Order: sequence, then structure tokens, then C-alpha cells
Amino acid sequence: MARRPLPRILSSGTMSLARGRDLARTAADSATDVLHPLLVIGRGLRILAAAGRRRWSQTPKDKRGPALFLGAACVLVLALVPYGPLLALITLMAAAAWHGRDRTPAKTGPSDAETERLGSLYEALVPYFSIPEDPSPLFAHGGDWDKAFSGYEFDEAGRITRLHIRYPAYFTDGEATSRARIESLLHAKSGRGREYLFDWDEEGNQLDLRVLAALPTGIAAQPFVTSPGETVLGFTDAGGVQRTLPVLEGDEPRDVPPVIWRTGPRSAEPHLLAVGQPGSGTSTLLRSVALQALRQGGDVLIVDGGGSGEYSCLSGRVGVLAVECGPTGAQATLEWAAQETERRLIATHRAREVGRPAPEDTRRPLWILLDQPSVLAHLAVAEGGPDPLAQLQVPLRHGRPAHVTVVVAEQFGHLELLNDAVWQHTRARVVLGPAAVQQVADVLGLPPHTTPTAQVPPGRGYARLGTGPVHRLQVPATPDPYDEAAHPAYRQAVLELLPERQPGPHRLLSAKSLRAPAALDAQPEVAAEAP
Repeated sequence: MARRPLPRILSSGTMSLARGRDLARTAADSATDVLHPLLVIGRGLRILAAAGRRRWSQTPKDKRGPALFLGAACVLVLALVPYGPLLALITLMAAAAWHGRDRTPAKTGPSDAETERLGSLYEALVPYFSIPEDPSPLFAHGGDWDKAFSGYEFDEAGRITRLHIRYPAYFTDGEATSRARIESLLHAKSGRGREYLFDWDEEGNQLDLRVLAALPTGIAAQPFVTSPGETVLGFTDAGGVQRTLPVLEGDEPRDVPPVIWRTGPRSAEPHLLAVGQPGSGTSTLLRSVALQALRQGGDVLIVDGGGSGEYSCLSGRVGVLAVECGPTGAQATLEWAAQETERRLIATHRAREVGRPAPEDTRRPLWILLDQPSVLAHLAVAEGGPDPLAQLQVPLRHGRPAHVTVVVAEQFGHLELLNDAVWQHTRARVVLGPAAVQQVADVLGLPPHTTPTAQVPPGRGYARLGTGPVHRLQVPATPDPYDEAAHPAYRQAVLELLPERQPGPHRLLSAKSLRAPAALDAQPEVAAEAP
């Protein structure tokens, strides 16, 4: 006997059921909004009917007859009066609407638990916001917190989500140490494990504390709508930037504020340094940058110092010149990159001498991505070879006019192995993963504007472009597509962004495969035409 197939509603998966529940919930909400007046009148009629039955049951039996006669006489008079029934109906509906209105009492002040929490927070701030010489202190032990706290909000658990504080004018709010003490105290008293934004108004002597919502972590790698030379490092808070980007979070479109890094000859931050702990997402950031560079038609060189093979998905792809994992290959690749930078500078200079535009091959962006280069430097020195990082000085110093961009990702424990050229020329900085305030300040040059938490998702951190402000950052999910432990949807998104494989066997670059001689041989013809 053949088995009958399951009904379509049971075989279409949970997605259709969830969509059906959402449609039913939306229809119910819409119907409730449309029928709200009728529901209010019906609730009022029920209240009036219950009051009438209660009044009738309380009336003595010897007085029920006269009451019925009086009611019948009133109904007769209303029936005989012109427009009497209509006026009676309008009066009844108005009374029903009045008695059926929402009578939920509005919250006029904090509860007892919230009052106690505000009082304890006020007492904790007294030693910092008061001095003995103040004749009328705003903060005093046993004082009234209503004068200091002009606004406050709490969540369902009774924890503070927003607090507006007035402090005395003599408080040294211009000193970073004084402000750090207040921020640390408020962070501890308001609840740890959340990110707080402290907005200081030195002119008005006011401090606004606000709990920040978590940044979206479900945005995968995708083709971002950007201009040539723009790279999306991640996403931040709405108030941090003045631009939004249309993205897909799962299957739903959203507009989120991005952190855009601009490269090219006119960029003030031509190179990037990303620092983090193991598993913080620095490799994810480099993969995201590489995919965006390849989509914009650039050439990519990758040096994987950790040797983890997380960039093997890019080997042999169109636009990927090399993926090196050893010290010998890294030395040859970086040597070629330095000579390629010099070749581009020479070709551009000779073309401009004769009044011609730069050659096309010198304007094609070249990206040099290095993940944990300190490991390769240590291995090269141990084997008695030259330091590969020494070859980075030419691309770092002269890469901007040659359309060469360098991205370095390193861990906190190996930062002292980076040379001065990396620190001097990487003006765009990113810190990912859990880190102390001082660690973030040492890399970015400024402390973060929020309180870092101990537990953060991968790809979460801070970014600063040049001398700009510090932004919270969440890197788009760009895992290794060959990593089976990663989310399948994120892996598929990365596979769809990978370029096609190069035809024929893939050959890595070496120092002998330079294009400089051929390019320089063609320059005398251009120079001969010059006057």
C-alpha cells in the first residue's frame, strides 16, 4: 500500500508556520486597532449592566414596584419627546464609553526598590561631588536625590537604563582621571555586564548615563553599497555616524550605520592596524576586507603568519596574487610588493613629467594583508634570515600615491615585535575582543567612550580612523567557508562572494616574477616624446 504524502502545511518546514503566525498576529493587532471604540463601548455597557443588577439587588422588595413605574414613565416621556430616543442612545453610548475607558493608573514616580537604588547611588557619589567648604552642597549625606537626579529610567529587572545627573561646578570634569572615577563608580553601582555611554556636558555641569543596546551580530558578508575606495569595517551606533547602509540581516532588509574606511591617494588613513586576542575576529575582519577589495577590482596579497589556513579559500581566485604561510614565501612576496610600489611610483612620475595620465596598471589597487606577521618575523630571525617586516617600510611610506594599501592584524601579546613604520603609518586602528580600557587607549590613542565588557561576541570592538572619534564596531560575520563549525548561512554567504578560480594551475608570486623590467622598458618611448 502506497504511503500518502504529508499535507503541504506539514512538509513546508517551520518557516511557513512562523510566517503564518506572524500574519495572524498582525491581522489580530490590526483588527484590535479598528474595533477599539466598539470594545470600549462594550466594556462600558457591561460595567453599567453589572452596576444596574447590583443596584436592583440592593433595592428592597417593597420599593421595586414604584421603581419600575418610575422607569417606565421616563421611557415613555423620552419616547414622546422629539429626538428623545436618539438623545437617550447618545447619552447611553457616552456613559458606556466613559465607564469603559482604560483606567490603568499612570506611573508618577519610582517604586520603593527604585527609590532605594537611586538613594544608594546618590550616597555613593557624595564623596566625589562635595567639599567641606560648600555652604549649600548639592550632594550631602542624607540629602535629597531629587535635586541631583533630574531624569531616570529603569528596565523590567529594576536596573538603571538612563540617568541624568547634575553636579557642582567645582568638580574637575576636565580631568580624565576624575571623570574615569565617576564612570567606574556608576558602572559598578548601576550593574556590570552592560555597556554604558557617558555624555559629559562641561558647560552645563551635567552628566547623562545611558545603557547602549547590543550591536547586531547577524549581518553576514554581502555586497555592500559603497563607492570605489570605500571599505566597510563593520557597524556601529546610530548616533556615531551620519550615514546608513542597506543590508540584509537574515532575510530582512535593514538600514544600519556603518564604519566606512576610505583608501586611495586622497585618503588620510591609507593603512590599517587591527589588534585583538585569539578568537576575537581579526581574521574575520581581514577576510571581509579582502572580499570587498576583490569585488572592487583590486589585487590582494595575503601573508598568513599564524599558518592556520583560514585564507585557503582565496587561493587560486581571480585577483588573489598569492597566499603565503611560510617565512621564505612571505619574504619573497613582501620584497615583490616593495619593488612593485617603487615601480608604480616611477611609472607615475614619468607619465606626469610628459603630461600624461598614470598608466592603468599603476592605478589598480593593491592590497597587502598580513595576519600575525610577528610569527613569521620570529621564524625568519631564528633561521638566520632577514626580517620580512622590514620590506613593509616602502609600501607603508609610499603606498598611498601608488594605490597600495597595507592591513596588519596582530595580537596584544606580540605588539612589541611590530616595527616603528607600522605604528607610524597605520592611522586607522581597530581593537577587537575583550580588552581593558588602557589597552584600547594604547592602540587607538584615546580611551573608549563606553565601558568595555568582559564577554563580547567575536568581531566586537572599537575603531578609530585617524584623529576622529572612537566608534563601537561589530564586524560582519565572515567565517572561513571551509570551517564546519561556523554557521552554514554565513559560510554560504562567503562562498557566494568568492571570485572565480583562475584558469590553469595556480602559481604563487616570487621575487623573480616582477613586472618592473617590462614596465620600465616601455618608459623610454614616453620619455622620447617629451620636449
